[in-house]
Amino acid sequence: MDNVCPEFYMKQALLLAKEAADEGEVPVGAVIVYKGEIIGRGRNRRETARNAIAHAEIEAIDDACRKRGGWRLFDCDIYVTLEPCPMCAGAIINARIDRVFYGAADKKAGSCGSVTDLFSLPYNHRPQCEGGILSQECADILSDFFKSLRCRHLNPPEI
Repeated sequence: MDNVCPEFYMKQALLLAKEAADEGEVPVGAVIVYKGEIIGRGRNRRETARNAIAHAEIEAIDDACRKRGGWRLFDCDIYVTLEPCPMCAGAIINARIDRVFYGAADKKAGSCGSVTDLFSLPYNHRPQCEGGILSQECADILSDFFKSLRCRHLNPPEI
């Protein structure tokens, strides 16, 4: 691993999560790192794109593949603020990403240990995974977003 600690990259993913929140999206951000350089960035855009697959990890993988000029992301790590869902875990496997670092666990859809662990199944590629990187900061941005959403729903603006 390069000399930069995982918290540095997770902070970059958190900046993308904040951008998502500022646009009314569920605040999830992801970055892909190759040899110490961020080569892929993504954030949740499901609402604005009106697309079920517009997750942060998918965007980051797409960005990194374009920059690398191919679909195999060997020697790359992904840092994502929320534990990947089954779709994103599958995309990580298919992209051959070596390591996954996530912040907050996802008890509803997490597929790196919370609900299931897709990386432990006998697929042709098994990324290493570590959760809990800046977990409180990653959980806080999500809980603050949903708290704000509930407040707006219970107290709509007057017209």
